[in-house]
Formats: sequence, structure tokens, C-alpha cells
Amino acid sequence: MKYNELNVKKDKKSKRVGRGISAGQGKTAGRGTKGQRARAGSGRKPGFEGGQNPLISRIPKLRGFKQFREQPVTVTTAKLNDFKGVVDNFTLYEARVLSRPDQQARVVVRGELKSKVQVKLQGASQGAIEAITKAGGSFEKTQRPKSTKKTENEDK
Repeated sequence: MKYNELNVKKDKKSKRVGRGISAGQGKTAGRGTKGQRARAGSGRKPGFEGGQNPLISRIPKLRGFKQFREQPVTVTTAKLNDFKGVVDNFTLYEARVLSRPDQQARVVVRGELKSKVQVKLQGASQGAIEAITKAGGSFEKTQRPKSTKKTENEDK
């Protein structure tokens, strides 16, 4: 017998369970005896662990869990003295305060602000806004710039 001479049927008919004892899959129809999985409509949602706190819920409570949300970079009012004109994500990136231009930045009060600057960032404390306006500048809350990372589709 050779592989190319085999007479193999393509479609295998599915078993018709629960059609009597002589059919081979009668009575309990391969579901065992009693219990939740033997009943009709016994589907459970994925991750269900019988009332125990599921793994997906337990993970944030475990030791060593790291929050993946990125915290904004804090920029102090004293650091704003180094800039002139408009201060936004791109000027902070060029000055190496931010590692990426699409990072979130927030201004906080630490030190005295003497230069007049227009700040266009994602956030600032109330005291920082007062310090900026007192120095003759202005604060405008803006959205974080779009990510500069290339996606897989753009590479192709």
C-alpha cells in the first residue's frame, strides 16, 4: 500500500449524542454523571474559578505588581527659567527634560520663576499656574502629542 493509493474519506460525520444506549453515546452522552458540566447551558465565562477570586483579579493585588500606566514627568518652575518663549513637549524634548516628545509633562512649584514663558503642557498645579502668570507668562493645557513610534503597518 502506498500513501497515494489510500482511500480516505474527507468528511467524518459528527457523533449524535444522547440518542439511545446502542448508539454508543447514550444516557449521559459523554458528560459523566451529574455536576455543573453535565447540565444543559453549563457555559461559564472565561476565567471563572468557581467563586474564587479569578487570576485576572488577583494579579494587581500580588506582591511586585507594577502599574503600567506612565506617570507624567514633573517640570519645576525653576527649570522653566532656562527657556524663553514657548515651552511645550518638543522644546522640553530638545532640552533633554523628556525622553520622548509624546511623554506627558506637568509643571509644579519648586524654586522661583523669573522669566516670562508661554507654557503649553498637559498639566500644572494651581500654584504653578499662579507663578507663571505672576511672572508675566501664560499657561495653556494641551493634549499630549501623538506617538512618534512607528507601527508595524507603517514599516511594511
